[in-house]
Amino acid sequence: MIDIQVRIHDRFSVEFKMGFLVPKKQKKNDFMVNTWLFIPSDLDIHASTYSKNQFYRDITSYIRLITPVYDLHEIADEESLPFMFLQGSFTELIAEPTPENLNECEHQIKMFIAIIRSALRKEGSIIADTPANERLAVVQRYIQNIEQITAGFRKWGYEIRSAALPPEAVSYFTFGDEFLSYLLEQHIFRLLRSLKKWGAEDYATVEPLLLNLIRQDIRYKKEHGYQVVDSQSPDQNRTYIHRARILKRYIESQLIPDAEKKKEGRVAEQVYFSTAAGLSMVFATAVAFSVQQQFENYTMPLFVALVVSYMLKDRIKELARYYFARRLSKKHFDNKTTVRIKEVVIGQFKEGVDFISEAHIPDEVIELRSRSDLLEADNRYAREKILLYRKLVDIDGEKLDALNQYDISGINNILRFNVSNYILKMDNPEAPLSVPNPAGGFDVISGKRVYYLNFLMQLKYGDTVTYKRFRLSVSRNGIEGIENCNF
Repeated sequence: MIDIQVRIHDRFSVEFKMGFLVPKKQKKNDFMVNTWLFIPSDLDIHASTYSKNQFYRDITSYIRLITPVYDLHEIADEESLPFMFLQGSFTELIAEPTPENLNECEHQIKMFIAIIRSALRKEGSIIADTPANERLAVVQRYIQNIEQITAGFRKWGYEIRSAALPPEAVSYFTFGDEFLSYLLEQHIFRLLRSLKKWGAEDYATVEPLLLNLIRQDIRYKKEHGYQVVDSQSPDQNRTYIHRARILKRYIESQLIPDAEKKKEGRVAEQVYFSTAAGLSMVFATAVAFSVQQQFENYTMPLFVALVVSYMLKDRIKELARYYFARRLSKKHFDNKTTVRIKEVVIGQFKEGVDFISEAHIPDEVIELRSRSDLLEADNRYAREKILLYRKLVDIDGEKLDALNQYDISGINNILRFNVSNYILKMDNPEAPLSVPNPAGGFDVISGKRVYYLNFLMQLKYGDTVTYKRFRLSVSRNGIEGIENCNF
């Protein structure tokens, strides 16, 4: 199964989060994702102006294990698997502070905080969707679970600081503790903004409870010397934001496997290009032999024939290279990423991109593109340019399961697509419009000019084939919005 989530990451980037979910202990799992990007012709994006290297510079790719899924109330129970693994690592480290136990403790801290992060995000969505007459009770349980989790984690802080442990042990705990506080603030404020935005009837009741929890955590951070947000900060909280970003990367590193990216098809490329050189040489040699049979050596006709054959030889070589390069791009991929955990290969990701003509697109894809009558008529004269981005994924479910204590359901591939190169030739984002004024005369108002990038994705796993379509509206100011076009 392939799960797709799309969101706007920033002003110029859209994020596609592709989750490749594997059945437990199933060795062979092959996934295919074909993405057709339909680009308006007036953006002047085509094979001559937009190379493969430019496309891959616009794509930022992350490969990460899917975070184990737990509800917040499950984690709050100290008999839960995350708490048991965490407390077991603390106990063993205090009893025997070896490098192996220190590494295990760091691993369990990272996993515990990463699991909490996922649970907070999930719980926030549940609370926001809860009916107003039930939300107070749900929020109270939410606060109680958070208090139990933080108390259960932080009680080990005194044990670690007072034991004769390496300085790294205290640092690892402090990093996890500080990031935990950051997560609580981030998700609680996000929940409050969501409830306030949608005008929740019980907002005035739940707001004081949640803000009180945040105030308690801020006091805790100040007591332990952690960074806090300061409304009067002279550097606009630069240090806080910088430290939070580094802590996030540090905690999430436990879920990021080793990924080695290489160019795909190097051997085939050299074989094809050698064949092209051979074909051109065959032509030049054949011309030389045939001319020598008709003319004597050192004659003008022989000289002219050899010069012409040399000129054509180079052209034949380049044409053959171009032909074989096109065949190579269809049969092979541009890049291959090998994914490892503890030096064991658990999967491979292959990717390739090419501009293609509409004639090479499946009929069902063109139908799902669903152009309007006006756009279809315009497309006969100013055709959309079509970019095909292919991704082939192979995951070994047996190895993935054997190398992890937790039940890891699969791998996430997060792609961030930057549209900066696509806005270079856009017109001004605002267009003046005139409308009659009821009192007489007319008024000039400002309209918004946007362009639409259509992403049509084909997801294949086994015999299952599904399609997703997303429409990204972009202006010269950046991304204006994204629409999930359900079929």
